[in-house]
Amino acid sequence: MSDTLTILLFVAMGLTLVVLFTGLVSMARGGEFNRKNSNRLMRLRVVFQVIAVLIFILLAFVFKGD
Repeated sequence: MSDTLTILLFVAMGLTLVVLFTGLVSMARGGEFNRKNSNRLMRLRVVFQVIAVLIFILLAFVFKGD
């Protein structure tokens, strides 16, 4: 179980980074893509961060029992 949670944690953190950098590059370049997707990308980043934190908390509970 802990291996699966660890993998999911890294996936969630990776997705957070991808969305974060996509949003940052988009804001730096400006343009139509930024106007349409900037807010959506930052909200998506927050969602992935929440998921990563929740998985991290689950992992802490799993390893606390060891």
